[in-house]
Amino acid sequence: MNKQLITTLQNEFNQLSNTLEDSTVEYWYARDLQKVLGYERWENFINVIHKAKTACENSEIEITDHFRDVTKMVLIGSNTQRPIEDIILTRYACYLIAQNGDSKKEQIAFAQTYFAMQTRKQELVEQRLELEDRLQARAKLRESETELSKNIFERGVDDSGFGRIRSKGDTALFGGNTTQNMKDKFGVPNGRPLADFLPTITITAKNLATEITNHNVKQKNLYGENSITNEHIQNNESVRGLLSERGIKPEELPPAEDLKKLERKVKSDEKNMIKQSALPKKR
Repeated sequence: MNKQLITTLQNEFNQLSNTLEDSTVEYWYARDLQKVLGYERWENFINVIHKAKTACENSEIEITDHFRDVTKMVLIGSNTQRPIEDIILTRYACYLIAQNGDSKKEQIAFAQTYFAMQTRKQELVEQRLELEDRLQARAKLRESETELSKNIFERGVDDSGFGRIRSKGDTALFGGNTTQNMKDKFGVPNGRPLADFLPTITITAKNLATEITNHNVKQKNLYGENSITNEHIQNNESVRGLLSERGIKPEELPPAEDLKKLERKVKSDEKNMIKQSALPKKR
């Protein structure tokens, strides 16, 4: 997501924000949010809101603390007004809506981070977007490696063989450096995977090589550790070649923040957001 789009969306979400009197609690109107999130029809957007309410309820959080039905008067022409149903949404409610929205929409991807942050500072939102990208890349790599493990188990390779295949793929990707070499360089604790300390671009590179291996193992009907190892090495070498053409050497990139610490921080931020964004109880 480019910075110009981030700036535009940041301004739009900020302008739609309201603050309760005698309070720092922010809220947004659902019908305003509908437009900026890219939903043309209220009927489609209300379905997302229902899913968000369900997620709220499943987390054992009072729905009315974050979703409050209201009626507004709107102009329909010639200074005539009519009532229209709307919903006041807290920051947490907006976050849940973004989590349950159409992930293909760039507005939704931005909103997932914007509403998770208890700040209006753009540079912090940009930073959090980058961290979210890294978390998503790591999840994809985990899925592709799990698929590879299942694929090769059916083709005569046990867990130890899978470890050797993955390790030799790393050696190809990191220009001759073994997985342990890179762990030592990055200060990775014992028992932790190297991928949890890699920058997003390297995680993505590992995932691409693994996805190609998954594809070719099936397409070429490869069997046994040797043939699958050779395939995985070639794919990692090819991905490394692509990076090298763009002046990127994975082994020379600095390590990134421990993903476990990052995930704990994200969960802590969400808990704080829930506590701080609740609407006051009706009297």
